[in-house]
Amino acid sequence: MPELAKLASTGTLPGLARQLSGLGGCTHPIRLAGHRAEHGLNTSTGEIGPALHRLDAADLPAGHLLVRCGNRRTTRCAACAETYRRDTFHLITAGLRGGKGTPETVSTHPRVFATFTAPSYGPVHNRPSAGRCRCGRRHADSDPALGSPLNPDRYDYEAAVLWNAHAGMLWRRFTIYLRREIAKRAGLTQRAFRDHARVSFAKVAEYQKRGAVHFHAVIRLDGPAGGETAPPHWATASLLTDAVTAAARTARVDGPEIDGRRHVFAFGRQLDIRTVHGSDLDGGTALTDRAVAAYIAKYATKGAETATGTLDRRLRFVAELATLDLPPHAERLIRTAWALGARKDLAHLRLRAWAHMLGFRGHFSTKTRRYSTTLGALRTARAEWRRLQAAIARGDDPQPVDGEETTLVLAEWAYAGTGLTPAEEWLSASLAAATSDIVQEGAHERD
Repeated sequence: MPELAKLASTGTLPGLARQLSGLGGCTHPIRLAGHRAEHGLNTSTGEIGPALHRLDAADLPAGHLLVRCGNRRTTRCAACAETYRRDTFHLITAGLRGGKGTPETVSTHPRVFATFTAPSYGPVHNRPSAGRCRCGRRHADSDPALGSPLNPDRYDYEAAVLWNAHAGMLWRRFTIYLRREIAKRAGLTQRAFRDHARVSFAKVAEYQKRGAVHFHAVIRLDGPAGGETAPPHWATASLLTDAVTAAARTARVDGPEIDGRRHVFAFGRQLDIRTVHGSDLDGGTALTDRAVAAYIAKYATKGAETATGTLDRRLRFVAELATLDLPPHAERLIRTAWALGARKDLAHLRLRAWAHMLGFRGHFSTKTRRYSTTLGALRTARAEWRRLQAAIARGDDPQPVDGEETTLVLAEWAYAGTGLTPAEEWLSASLAAATSDIVQEGAHERD
């Protein structure tokens, strides 16, 4: 490879390897041009000192500053998706057992793990507990027929797409009804409820194989100030379970009227609600906080493409589908979303922009403010740690000289592209393989 030989002859290959290793395996980094300088700043006089450290992108081995893409989808960037999954795990765990700014007393608050499914829009190939599908076969877990309609011509594709488009609104309606149901069981008015308790939750959306969105959620009942305050004496997991059940059965969202047919959306009949216990109860057989966090984090990095085989990017033209090898069921859902997106009365749903997501345009993971820390806070803490490590590696003193000294950062960056050159891709893959071998050798030594 000529480019690789040139790098080796100029002596920049080791530096490029170090720069690529800092990406943590990201395969589609953002390339930035520009510079960054750190200056000493006297907070009393406002005097800016000379540059303590300066970074010019043009002087880096890659010719640009390479920044991780941060994509949460496993199909787009496995390394960045794994970082997102771990962050989600820590976020959910902090809301269950405390930590990262959340008091540990939240582990004593009533907590449930609930799964909300979509209604049926026609019989599909599945793996029921009885073993045999309605088609008479026993499907393997990897059977591509799973989730596809038994009779595609009778499957309600229009309602299925519109369900996805309204699922986020239905969740919001459910959270309103949930507070009402809890207040009613506590003998409180809705206005008085906020002075006694608060509902905190974190949820993630998952696609079923049939292409319908459903939600997994951790729901916690706190005191009026959230996790910092103890819930009232009447707050129990049983009361919370009853309220979640009633709210899920009551919540409704009115959809559009299309060709004389009025759509109304509600959750499906399958509703699973289980109390979350600590990690040391029932000999490890109970639903533990760690198991719940791992389960939710797993789905935070998966989209419709993982479950149904659809696209992980937006369509520019529907004609693109002719060149793609998509499962017939996923393709028909996309075409339905595209066709509905042409209607002016449905413009607010932006179905063409989200056709690749089968109509769902909501956030995959959401949480209330008081549930726990945020993904932004976790990323900021990680960035600060990396900057500290970089300062130590340069031999700089990471601590200010005195109370009046701090650091002023001046930076100017411009987008210069995405991805790696062929030589960078080869070198990055080699580094990843070497790291994998080291990890495996370490595992064998521990065994």
